[in-house]
Amino acid sequence: MPAPSSETFMLDPGLRRECEEAIRAGSKSFLAASMLLPGSTRSAARALYAFCRAADDLIDESADPAEGLFEIRARLDAIYRGTPGSHPADRAFVAVVEHYAMPRALPAALIEGFEWDVENRTYRSCDELCSYAARVASSVGVMMTLIMGVCDRAVLARAADLGLAMQLTNIARDVGEDARRGRIYLPLNWLDEAGVDPQAFVSDPKACPAMRATVERLLDAAHILYARAMTGIAGLPLSCRTAIRSAALIYREIGREIEIAGHDSITARAHTSTRRKLELIARAAATPFLFQPVSTEPAHQEVRFLVEAAAAGRINAPSGLDAKAGRMIELMTLSETRRRAVEAEA
Repeated sequence: MPAPSSETFMLDPGLRRECEEAIRAGSKSFLAASMLLPGSTRSAARALYAFCRAADDLIDESADPAEGLFEIRARLDAIYRGTPGSHPADRAFVAVVEHYAMPRALPAALIEGFEWDVENRTYRSCDELCSYAARVASSVGVMMTLIMGVCDRAVLARAADLGLAMQLTNIARDVGEDARRGRIYLPLNWLDEAGVDPQAFVSDPKACPAMRATVERLLDAAHILYARAMTGIAGLPLSCRTAIRSAALIYREIGREIEIAGHDSITARAHTSTRRKLELIARAAATPFLFQPVSTEPAHQEVRFLVEAAAAGRINAPSGLDAKAGRMIELMTLSETRRRAVEAEA
């Protein structure tokens, strides 16, 4: 695959409007966060979202989900041949693929996650659940990081962590809703340890103490991932940091709402109000961008294939005026921190 283009990403105005409508209909949280991205990055991010949304909808709305999977794989084949069909989402996504040299393994992983949903898979352990989350969420986070012009392995690993955290939060929020659809995503060994019979719970979902404790355990796992993921924001261009920090804070707030409800996500579905989202966006914008090292902890074992696919053959150096300015500010901040430390010791 050719190297990413150094030109500014441009999308046909009509396609840009189609992508905006897709995100407006599908995710108010993503829409709010994407508004904070710089223009070309915002257009590419929305094109990515539009394709992901179209793929998900195609499978969900097909009379035979297996046929939906077959069609979306065929559409991905056409995109990577550079011959997308007439679907606006495909025509927008092919521009992203070509401009950013997007490795096929990333969107292919997303579709594999959709396939696991069609198969109605269950997950024995938290690691198995993270393997699923890697495909349906971390894959998108890694693609977003490449769109922002970053291919450093440590930053990619933290983006994958954020995807895992967000998906675990989604699962914790949707326990009751999923059960009423005959689905359960919580790790089966956790349910065994809590004394919960999965089939009995799906048949009659109730917010019993054991299920509340299991939801809490899942959110605890997500909190660890959020903490590590947030360090990766320091590795992004300055112009993108507020948007990503906002998205992380908004998703993490869903977990807080579940906690306030006593970890009952069975009788009610947690949500974050528009007012609260705006407060979190303001907090993200007001957070000083001081020097903070990106955690170099190895990527979670279930997302390493995504990190390696994204990093393979790419140059780990930021480019453009914004990235250079960001490095200079961070170096100046680090220098000032060290100077004060020396003065304090004197």
